[in-house]
Amino acid sequence: MQPLKILFLSAEVAPFAKAGGLADVCGSLPKALAALGHDVRVVMPAYAPIEASYHSGQGTIRSHPVTLQVPMGYGTVPAGVLEATLPGSKVPVYFIAEWHRFASRAFFYGYWDDPQRFAFFSRAALDLMIAALGWRPDVIHAHDWHAAPAVTWLATAGQADGRYANIPTVYTIHNLMHQGTAPWEIFHDMGILTHGLKEEHYGEVNWMARGIYHATMITTVSPTYAREIMGWEGGSGLDALLRHRSFDVHGILNGLDYEVWDPTRDPHLVAPFDAARLDQRQHNKRVLQERFRLPQRDDLPLVGMVTRLDRQKGLDITGHVLHLLLNNFAGEAQCVVLGAGAQHYVDMLEHLAGYHRDRLSIFIGYDPGLAPLIYGGSDLFLMPSLFEPCGLGQLIAMRYGSLPVVRATGGLADTVRHGVTGFTFQYYSSDDCWNALKEALYIYHVDRESWQAMQRTGMANDYSWVSSARAYQQVYEWAIARVRGW
Repeated sequence: MQPLKILFLSAEVAPFAKAGGLADVCGSLPKALAALGHDVRVVMPAYAPIEASYHSGQGTIRSHPVTLQVPMGYGTVPAGVLEATLPGSKVPVYFIAEWHRFASRAFFYGYWDDPQRFAFFSRAALDLMIAALGWRPDVIHAHDWHAAPAVTWLATAGQADGRYANIPTVYTIHNLMHQGTAPWEIFHDMGILTHGLKEEHYGEVNWMARGIYHATMITTVSPTYAREIMGWEGGSGLDALLRHRSFDVHGILNGLDYEVWDPTRDPHLVAPFDAARLDQRQHNKRVLQERFRLPQRDDLPLVGMVTRLDRQKGLDITGHVLHLLLNNFAGEAQCVVLGAGAQHYVDMLEHLAGYHRDRLSIFIGYDPGLAPLIYGGSDLFLMPSLFEPCGLGQLIAMRYGSLPVVRATGGLADTVRHGVTGFTFQYYSSDDCWNALKEALYIYHVDRESWQAMQRTGMANDYSWVSSARAYQQVYEWAIARVRGW
């Protein structure tokens, strides 16, 4: 096939800005597509850390000579441009630099004007690539609601300008719960004349709904999640719209960057290992116990969690499960938790840790050096999510020989096979989760041969970006064919 010109629009791209899995996808998938021969370019906002890196001169971010005049309803707004490349590739990344909307904020999200900020970003990104640089992509790949304004503008006002008309769009839903709503006046700012959607309240714009409605093709980050969001329970109010577009919705499982997550050469492990050297994991387990100030005991199963402390991640049912675990209802065990989030979940974990100082230890925050040690040193990895569009934790855990215990939802259902590569449970309840964890602990104690066979099977699974990139390549082809009438 002919190489494609592919433009990525995303609010997060690792390693430049990361709040979740969106950044991992948009930092890895472009490299995998470039390896297939495509011309891929990425645009994202220039947040405060990115501008700070540029001004310090310590990083790889540099200034681009283009200055943009971004048309908004009340006039034009100037914006600068910075640039870099994705590490380990030649994929260029462009940053929209506008101090008031991006660099002046302490974090990426969480502000009352987020929908307006990212509408500005979307419009600026299109003007940069197509008008200023004269690079017209064959397809535009927009990610989550933050980039949905670009999809919406292209399908409406953009059709009146030959430079932007008839460009196919692919819209990826990473988390349907976050939708980005704004007052209807934002359409005036973007020069858009259109009608309301049934999914929008009067006087409101829902950017997630708009992305789904206007995109040429739609993807989600796992096949099961694609089915779940078409039902009332998982649809977050947009299930009818998704069923209407169901023929164009495709679930593609996220991949894992094997250059980053590799237990044979991970610098954060004290003892690198592979499936033939599983005995080396014990050294990582001892160091992990030491780092968390737990007794260094080889005979105890060690349960790990690396998680956002959020309802989505199953923290509502985790407390009782940990209570049973730490009170030896399935024999002695230890647990370590690395995460940050809602204070009431922090309080819950601290309360449990206060009662079980020699069995539970927690680290509130995120330590990029500690996470790989948990994956490479724990025996079990607990991920009892209420819902999980794809999930990377279970993929990393399997690659690092830690058997995941997960709820069979979204990407967790697509990747973890019960009794083969990990343990699953169906119902969102402490009882169901505890039964799965109890089964795992039983096999750990009484059948080490089966345990190690499960470890090796999980480590042998191929969840690299290669197959996922080929699936996206196919969706791009379908989108182009749709627009060109093939």
